[in-house]
Amino acid sequence: LQNAAKVVTINLPILQVKDIKKNDAVGYNHTFISKTSKKIATVASGYADGLSRQLSNSGVLYSENIKCPIIGRVSMDLITVDISNLPNIPSFLSAISPAQTIDDLAEQCSTIGYEILTSLGSRYKRVYHY
Repeated sequence: LQNAAKVVTINLPILQVKDIKKNDAVGYNHTFISKTSKKIATVASGYADGLSRQLSNSGVLYSENIKCPIIGRVSMDLITVDISNLPNIPSFLSAISPAQTIDDLAEQCSTIGYEILTSLGSRYKRVYHY
C-alpha cells in the first residue's frame, strides 16, 4: 500500500467549531478533560464509517500538513478534533491524505491498511478518476 495515499483520500466535513475552556470535558464519559482553552471541531465521521474507536484520544486528522489531535471518544457518527493550531478554520479535515497514509492511520488503529480500506462505510461519497 505504499502508493495508496495517491489513490485514496478521505476528507471529513467539519460540522461545528466551538471554543472550550480549561477543565471542559469532551466526548462520551468525558474521556477528555482540557488542560487549556482550545478550539475544537466536530467532524462528520465515526466508527459506523469505519474509523476505529482506537483513535479515541490518540489518533490524528490533518488540515493540509498540520496535525489535529482527536480528542474524546470516536462515536458512531462524530469525531471531535483539536484545531487550535490552525491559522484558519477549514471546511474539512483529512483522515487519509498525502500527510497521513492508509498505513499511518492503520498503525494508529493497531491494524493493517487493508482492514482500513475494507472497513470504510457506505456513507462516504466516492469519486472515481480513471
